[in-house]
Amino acid sequence: MPLWLIAVILGFVEGLTEFIPVSSTGHLLIAEHFLKHEASDLFNVVIQAGAVLAVLPLFKERIAMLARWREPASQALLAKIGTAFFITCVGGFILEKKHFKLPEEVTPVALALLIGGVLFIAVEMLLRGRKGAVEISWTVALAIGFAQLIAAVFPGASRSGSTILFALILGAARPAATEFSFLVGISTMLAASGLKIFKALHHPVAGAVSEDWAMLGLAFVVAAIVSFIAVKWLLRYVQSHTFIGFGIYRIAVGVLLLLFVHDAVAH
Repeated sequence: MPLWLIAVILGFVEGLTEFIPVSSTGHLLIAEHFLKHEASDLFNVVIQAGAVLAVLPLFKERIAMLARWREPASQALLAKIGTAFFITCVGGFILEKKHFKLPEEVTPVALALLIGGVLFIAVEMLLRGRKGAVEISWTVALAIGFAQLIAAVFPGASRSGSTILFALILGAARPAATEFSFLVGISTMLAASGLKIFKALHHPVAGAVSEDWAMLGLAFVVAAIVSFIAVKWLLRYVQSHTFIGFGIYRIAVGVLLLLFVHDAVAH
């Protein structure tokens, strides 16, 4: 398979799954496994940054509100975003010092997708008919900070999936949970991506110098375009739909992957 097509596929997968609650890390691992192509950490970080930067225009009104930081409502929201961000940063720093590395096998991804899918359906069934809170509470903000760490440890758990689940369980309405999850995620992922790109360029590891920047640029653009479209759709979708469909999808993919692993081991 030509390298440009692999770049397009990986960029598409990243853009489509970065904010949708199905796990971009898990889907990238799956895609790389089936394409028999292991992308570098720098490649994955850069295309993630493309997916994140592309959605900023979709939150221009909320960002404009946050820029008016003298207003009490803006200060409260900034404080909650900052607190969730801080929790994730501290946890991420500890994981890095412990030299934690994500498992690259398919089985953990499949299990996380499967468990997350069951939880989405169970939570939606329990919350059926209830109206969630439009305003994000401090409890939800703290929980989202910790939920992001779950996704950092378990590939397939999904950062947006984990944070939205926690927010729903704690009483937030779907649109509010989704938006706050994205706002915290944008700040977290931009900071993490910026730091990783800086380290990769200033302290290059083996293979970083030989990175194919043309293919990386192509994947970046594809991820950005697809991410913008996917998030714009999702923000409208959650206004009138539950997350049960995503739960079913996660279960289906998780089961298929487990069957694939079992078949591969049997042969």
